[in-house]
Amino acid sequence: MVGLVLVSHSRTLVEGLRDIVAQFGGDEVRVELAGGTDDGRLGTNADRLTEAIRAILGPDPGSSDGAVILLDFGSATMSVELALEELTDAERANVRVPEAPLVEGAFVAGVQASIGASLDDVAAAAESAKTMTKLPSGTAT
Repeated sequence: MVGLVLVSHSRTLVEGLRDIVAQFGGDEVRVELAGGTDDGRLGTNADRLTEAIRAILGPDPGSSDGAVILLDFGSATMSVELALEELTDAERANVRVPEAPLVEGAFVAGVQASIGASLDDVAAAAESAKTMTKLPSGTAT
């Protein structure tokens, strides 16, 4: 099964998002978190992110269906880039970083992962969340 790595400046945000993924995608969807700094402040940490990715991928490149990384903004992008540099080529081949909104992307990716979708399909589902609407057209004032 494809796993998710949730990256945010806020540990609380990704903890809550993990609960949403579990509620709708099931507890069997593996979710690793990389949120906040080691001392509890807002921020991101590339080392923690590398550990989270490797936790999803497992010790052997063939032992996992892959990892989809979803992130919020700003320095999270730099942390993802740094973490990816730490991975081997074989590990990187099993990682996708879709251009997707964090919350909506994690929700739809979690649902897709729970039904056994492929790594590319889970990443595509996350990207499709960019077009999700929250209210019917003309509802907001």
